[in-house]
Amino acid sequence: MTTLLFITGNQFSFLLNGLWVTIGVAAVTIILSLIFGIILGTLRYENIPIVSDLLALLIDTVRNLPLLLIIFFTYFALPQIGIRLSIFWSTVTAMTIFESAMISEIIRAGLKGLPSGQKEAGYASGLNTWQVLSLILLPQAIRNMISAIVSQLIALIKDTSLATIIALPEIMHNAKIIYNQDVDVILQVFFISAVLYFIVCYSLSLVARRYEVKKSG
Repeated sequence: MTTLLFITGNQFSFLLNGLWVTIGVAAVTIILSLIFGIILGTLRYENIPIVSDLLALLIDTVRNLPLLLIIFFTYFALPQIGIRLSIFWSTVTAMTIFESAMISEIIRAGLKGLPSGQKEAGYASGLNTWQVLSLILLPQAIRNMISAIVSQLIALIKDTSLATIIALPEIMHNAKIIYNQDVDVILQVFFISAVLYFIVCYSLSLVARRYEVKKSG
């Protein structure tokens, strides 16, 4: 049997399988979180009576809850009211709820940081609220907040490890299975798992860094 840093090829492949699950969960969550985060952040920025206040309460509540609690809720509590999700979709749902709240605040801060004159100029040009937001404000806010958004997405990728508690077969879940079967490789398994996380997260940070350099240049 071939070995890699004293673990077998099969064990390494098992870790890679966990990596693909981690990336899959993260990718779906990132897409959904960006969509909902932009919508929620924009609605809060518009300061719509009652709606904005209710959203503020909801978002602040979610942001101050442990992600692990939300994962437990989607996997164990939702079936009690007839909503049964697979482990994968329970994780995606929980992380989307949590990350949407985080990203919405990033978006709202980005919108508030723009000069107020741009909004007024848009209205003066005959654009409606939706056009001002979609054509003028949001593109600038998102560009200005790319680093903060990427940092949140990197945290999201690392947070997928929390779903090992509901047996999502991601990196740490598979790592646990390997070292439970062979305690002699526990250090190697943790090291390789750390390297896999580092490769994915550092790649994202490089993309954000390159964007910042390009923007400043």
